[in-house]
Amino acid sequence: MAEFKKHDMNTAPEGAKPLLENSQKNMGRIPGLHGIMAESPQLLEGYQKLHQLVLETSFDNDEKTVVWQTINVENACHYCVPAHTGIAKMMGVSDDIINPLRDETPLPSEKLEALRTFTLAVMNKQGNVSQEDMAAFFEAGYNNRQVLEVILVLSQKVISNYVNHIAETPVDEPFKKFAWSKNQ
Repeated sequence: MAEFKKHDMNTAPEGAKPLLENSQKNMGRIPGLHGIMAESPQLLEGYQKLHQLVLETSFDNDEKTVVWQTINVENACHYCVPAHTGIAKMMGVSDDIINPLRDETPLPSEKLEALRTFTLAVMNKQGNVSQEDMAAFFEAGYNNRQVLEVILVLSQKVISNYVNHIAETPVDEPFKKFAWSKNQ
């Protein structure tokens, strides 16, 4: 397996330096994932742009967390589940939502459970969802916009989850207390 360098401002390719500065400014540090991605400034830029677009979706913080963590857990991402646990806590998301996502147990509301179920359907059926999948999602109160926004979040998470799997990105210090592994 190839080893991937976790870049900082001194080692990053020129095209990645402003992107890492952006990470430092917005997060107070350079996340390990961003340091790995910096090897390809285009990938890091794409990831950062997708992340900003996800923040601008119609989903509230609870819903964003449901979609992010559903994908992270399904993909068994050792890095993103702890990171998004910490992020969810910073966003004010309740442990009543965070823990069931991590543990793959029922969520506290039918609407959030419908969002998780639909997200899993989009992932596992590679977008070939059934009319029943769509009807259940719409019945829960979602619409065409949120169908497309689930795909947007999935696009972002494919980048981060796959990079973390391939690069074996170490979990950042602030999130180590949220270490996680997939239930078997």
